Amino acid sequence: MSEELEPTVTVDARGSFCPGPLMELIRAIREGQVGDIIAVLSSDTGSRRDIPLWVDNAGHEMVGIFDKEDHARFIVKKLK
Repeated sequence: MSEELEPTVTVDARGSFCPGPLMELIRAIREGQVGDIIAVLSSDTGSRRDIPLWVDNAGHEMVGIFDKEDHARFIVKKLK
């Protein structure tokens, strides 16, 4: 899977600080269906640690983290 994967939902959390981007991801996961692809856009550097750790602990798939000019794009697949 790659960055070109079309997300089911995109959460734009740019400008939000920890734990905002993670909380937005958790909300999107709870509202989504198994198999959904969620993209999270975050300019908070703490997201690079927090999001992959939570995704792993929660049993979902961290598809990838892609660096952009002013933010990172996290792609997550809901597995359960």
